[in-house]
Amino acid sequence: MRVALMAAGEAAFTILDPDAGVGLYAGEHTPRGIHRPWQAWSDLADLLGAHLLTPERVGEGRVRVRLLAYAAMPAPDAAGYGSDGDWSRVNKLEDPVFLFTLVEGLRRVNPPSGGRMLVLGVNTGCELDALPLAFPNRTFDVVGIDLDETALAEAQARLPDATFRVLDVNTLPVPDLGRFDLVLALSLLQSPGVQQDALLRAVRREHLTPGGGLVLGFPNARYRDGFLSYGARMRNYARPDLSLLVADVAAARRGLQKHGFKVFVTGKYEVLVTAIPAVQPTPGGLEL
Repeated sequence: MRVALMAAGEAAFTILDPDAGVGLYAGEHTPRGIHRPWQAWSDLADLLGAHLLTPERVGEGRVRVRLLAYAAMPAPDAAGYGSDGDWSRVNKLEDPVFLFTLVEGLRRVNPPSGGRMLVLGVNTGCELDALPLAFPNRTFDVVGIDLDETALAEAQARLPDATFRVLDVNTLPVPDLGRFDLVLALSLLQSPGVQQDALLRAVRREHLTPGGGLVLGFPNARYRDGFLSYGARMRNYARPDLSLLVADVAAARRGLQKHGFKVFVTGKYEVLVTAIPAVQPTPGGLEL
């Protein structure tokens, strides 16, 4: 298959229909042969660098599978994150696991209605469309910061009642921003030039309310020819290598726990670190 893909850019082969073995595990024997579910074929296609196209039935219990090699093109963020670039084509909320875990993380922090939310590296604000799903009956005072003015203009059009500022996260703390009940930072902390420890320290000390929490996102995927491909990549590595991702997630988790937060680690294509105070303060300032 790999040879055919490299030579012609596509390949086809006949397999046992995975639908005929629903409920069986990969590798189980059936009267017709070895069962392998669609998930296995989808993962194999991505490993080979190809799209898994719609299969065709070719007889009872058999289907013809077709693979089409990913086009050789730059990643959508290769030219930056402006609203006129390829990155604007990406809607991360279309990843159901990300959407589910983001809503779960937001609800764990549980900011009050009318509470303040700070979004670091907000870009076009697409992920904020998850707020009505997480809290159908709440509104928030949203403040988003980013370096790209075109992206912020799109975010402002998306959320006209929110406040957006051109600001480098490395300049935090910024006193006039104030304190927030929720700080959201997705796909930001591993960006070039961002010092994770320093940024989280500034946010924790100067920009969180006593009962405030954080939702931090660490990418564990890349986009290839319109497809979300699993696994964090390191430069000059042909295959995914999760060592840097694991180290950064562990450092964030350890640091937040050290300073009195209860931490949850969830997700798949983007790993979410959600932190809430282990001890919730009372309105009068006493700990419960």
